[in-house]
Amino acid sequence: MTRNTTTGNTTTGNRPLIGVLGASGAVGRAAVRELRALGHTGLRLGGRTASALCAVAEEDPAGHDETVWADATAPDGLRAFTEGCDIVLNCVGPTYRLRATVASAALAAGAHCVDVAGDDPAAEDLLEDGDPARDGRTVVLSAGALPGLSSLLPRWLAGQGLDSASALTAHCGGLESCSPTVARDLMLSLTSGGADGAAYGEALAAVRGGRRVPRALRTAEDTEHEAFPGRVALQPYLSGESERLATVLGLDRLDWYNVHPGPAVRTLLNLLPGRLAAGDDPARLADRLILAAALDLAGRRPYYVMDFALSGTASGQPATAGLTLRAASSYRLTAAVGALAVDAVLRAEVPAGVRFACDVLDPDTVVRHLRSQGVADLRLTGAAAGAAPAEQVEEGVL
Repeated sequence: MTRNTTTGNTTTGNRPLIGVLGASGAVGRAAVRELRALGHTGLRLGGRTASALCAVAEEDPAGHDETVWADATAPDGLRAFTEGCDIVLNCVGPTYRLRATVASAALAAGAHCVDVAGDDPAAEDLLEDGDPARDGRTVVLSAGALPGLSSLLPRWLAGQGLDSASALTAHCGGLESCSPTVARDLMLSLTSGGADGAAYGEALAAVRGGRRVPRALRTAEDTEHEAFPGRVALQPYLSGESERLATVLGLDRLDWYNVHPGPAVRTLLNLLPGRLAAGDDPARLADRLILAAALDLAGRRPYYVMDFALSGTASGQPATAGLTLRAASSYRLTAAVGALAVDAVLRAEVPAGVRFACDVLDPDTVVRHLRSQGVADLRLTGAAAGAAPAEQVEEGVL
């Protein structure tokens, strides 16, 4: 089904035509709502299930959106979807397999692109084909919760009451449903290489003396953390994004932990590397991960937490600043960052070329949006609490 089909490179009234690929998925549907909240209408909604796309389109009472069948793995369908768009917001995966597929199709159609995932490998692919900046086009990668918000929030926190920062400890994770895209991405992340064939990140590694140090940390299988209810597992992991963050903030130390509160998911994650090495079908393992997440969530309220603790100086004295974000869904967090990136590109606030969201989005704007739209609750401690206006210390609802 197609509603209000448009022609040319803009919708009626010269509004830019935004294509949302994967519009009926967990992230895509939330991204459509975020874009509408930012004032963008007349969207092109793409996906593989017509009925689901129509349901999303019908959420807009004005009825200006159109729906188009599109499959990121089908070149003809992807070409038809991107044709005529001014910008494409990619909300589909698996990221580790698609890499720059959608961004390349958007550029070929003369459109900008924002990808809620994508990382160094996607950037590498795009630059091999020639810098999009030469045609005045922009691609924004890693415009989600993690990666994306995972670097934007520490950058924002570093400006809240601290003169300088030297160490960061981060804990990110939650209890929520596992989408098929997330499950497939996890399977591929355990077996696929990243930029230049290297790994996307390194388990147990951390930053020491400003450099990556292998096996600097240990996994804690059953422990507690004040930002998370109940028992959790802490798995150290140093990504390329985190290494860049350490460089930008001038950090001497950085410890990053992925947090897994659910026992069924924790148990399966411990088994996955061995099962993949033994030749088990990744698709079946992904199905098991989806089921494990559902079992952990049964009867419980979903949540997602990002907790950051910075050490540094304030007024020449040792000081700390903390930020804890709590949200009902990491998928909505990702959608919010993706929509803000689209808005920034359309406002010509992002330079042409291949960019990472954390480098080009204004952290103040992102935090203000999360609070004002009730996407998340942000609580500050230490020097940051003293620096923030009282009415901004706790805002947002779960």
